[in-house]
Amino acid sequence: MVQERPDRVERRLSAILVADVTGYSRLMHQDEEVTHAKLTALLMEAVHPAIAEHGGRIVKNTGDGLLAEFPSAVEAVRSAVQFQARVHELTIGDAEDRRIAFRVGINIGDIIVEPHDIFGDGVNIAARLEGIAEPGGICVSASAYDQVQGKVGVEFADLGEQNLKNIDRAVRAYAVVRDGPGPAAQAECARRGALSRPGHAGRMRVRLMPVRGVLASIVAVGAVAGGLVLLKMIRTDVLREGQNTQKEAAVRPDIAPRLSLVVLPFANLNNDPEQDYFADGITTDLTTDLAQMPGTFVIGRGTAFTYKNKQVDLKTLGKDLGIRWAVQGSVQRAGDQVRMNVSLADLSTGRDVWSDRFDSDRTNLAALQEQVTARLARSLNVQLVQAESRRSQMDQSRNPDAVDFSMRGWAKLYEPRIRSTNAQAKDMFDSALRLDPDNVDAMLGKAWCIAHDVIYGWSTSAVEDKKTAIKLLDQVIAKRPATANAYIGKGNILNYGDPQIALPEYDAALEVDPNSPVAYASKGIALITAGRAREAFAPVQIALRLSPKDPAASTWRFFLCHAHVHLHQYSEGIEECRRSINLNKLDWFPYVDLISAYGATGKSEMAQQMVAELNAIRPDFTVQWFQRIGYARSSNPQFRREYDDIVEGLRRAGVREQ
Repeated sequence: MVQERPDRVERRLSAILVADVTGYSRLMHQDEEVTHAKLTALLMEAVHPAIAEHGGRIVKNTGDGLLAEFPSAVEAVRSAVQFQARVHELTIGDAEDRRIAFRVGINIGDIIVEPHDIFGDGVNIAARLEGIAEPGGICVSASAYDQVQGKVGVEFADLGEQNLKNIDRAVRAYAVVRDGPGPAAQAECARRGALSRPGHAGRMRVRLMPVRGVLASIVAVGAVAGGLVLLKMIRTDVLREGQNTQKEAAVRPDIAPRLSLVVLPFANLNNDPEQDYFADGITTDLTTDLAQMPGTFVIGRGTAFTYKNKQVDLKTLGKDLGIRWAVQGSVQRAGDQVRMNVSLADLSTGRDVWSDRFDSDRTNLAALQEQVTARLARSLNVQLVQAESRRSQMDQSRNPDAVDFSMRGWAKLYEPRIRSTNAQAKDMFDSALRLDPDNVDAMLGKAWCIAHDVIYGWSTSAVEDKKTAIKLLDQVIAKRPATANAYIGKGNILNYGDPQIALPEYDAALEVDPNSPVAYASKGIALITAGRAREAFAPVQIALRLSPKDPAASTWRFFLCHAHVHLHQYSEGIEECRRSINLNKLDWFPYVDLISAYGATGKSEMAQQMVAELNAIRPDFTVQWFQRIGYARSSNPQFRREYDDIVEGLRRAGVREQ
């Protein structure tokens, strides 16, 4: 007898969304008709439209919730974020014990499909994730998180491995970051099975407007009770409250922050190129001072100096950089006398709204710069924080020649980074310190030169040089606590060997100067080497928003590439690696990750092409050497596991072993 074959079961890979109302039975017991009417209205006005808008299909309603299917995890999360925010807006005036709040679980799974239902572990896991979500919150599985991370404009808290009811394996879960309990509290509550007290609908911290381009991985903002609430970052508070303006500007580069500006390089009116260092130093100091004003968004020095000695169309400048104001000026020296002409331009009209002239002698240069900063602050209606003035009366150098040597040293330090230039800068800082041992800017510059020696392998005694640099930086911090570059320099030294210790230094720098693109970018690479690559995208993207034309932009693009490749996000990694190479074809780092990504994805012809280019730039490159330098940089187990995968990709691509 021939056994009949069963009808073919239809299966497909889908994103599954499960939502239900927290405390529904309690709400119905309080008032059945009102609860039913409110729930129906919320479903019709918020939930169903969001699901339809993002390509979802409601499989079935469950009385107090629903089951929906999406072709994309990205669209499922976007839909949930949208309707949760809308539900919050519609219920914000309700008493807390009568407020309807949805919990949402999202998973990706291979499901069995029937006309009016779907089945399988994928559905069950989504339902269990919904059960551990906060009221008003969204909980996703690791499989969904891997698909949406960096693409949906929200950030997530890692809740760790969860043992879900009737699921025979642990499932790693992530919660969308919300106003309410912190990630640690959320994780603990998840382990207990309930993330917050019943009826509490925390606010989703997201922006519903679409984010565009490479900035889609940044944190987002949302409208809450008539104002903007800005996200903190995941787990370790990667971006802090003082960086709100920068976070919002990175999310929406098309909207210029109210106090956004650039300090264009001041013109040197002495007609002597040898005096450029003086005008450049004043420009840099003024940029730093303005960047420390609360609420400002200041374009980084690196991008500003790409406009040096160029004719600039101010309206175009505002559009290109996404800012509203530009500070321009000129400097002229006659002996010890200094004259500065400064203007503030409205980039929407291209016209000056204020200009003035300042005269002083170079022994009072710091006071002169503070006058300019204060005048600009009044024009922008910004209140200066005077308790931590960058150049307090106590640390101003009394020796103008020492100041001059220090300014020359910093001019050298900003030149392309090669060993001889670094040595010349260090000599100038030493000259300044011989004239004035307490010159804080010279101490800082010398420490940076020593740090470069250590980081770039130019040091003949790395251990001792590292100690010397840290000692100098600690002296700078003791004398002038509000010196962001001191914390950045310290972080850069510590990052080589112990990145976890380096991270607080970058946080300290950003507390002082939330407009420092170098601090954001440095923090990004430190997060990668600390085994936290998923958290690296936001700070690096902010660095690129603050200084999009920076000479270091190719390196920062590599940091994004590196984070993607660490996370096996090869298509995104390949894209960022190519962007990095297009900006600087002589930097060998992005070639390595690009080759590894090609090797891991079986694109052998592309890999071989890149191997040839890498060998032309770095003929001594071998797999074993690359592995050694990576292991020297960090002992973090997670980093090393990810790094080993990059090494394996190089081997698959046929890179020389030794």
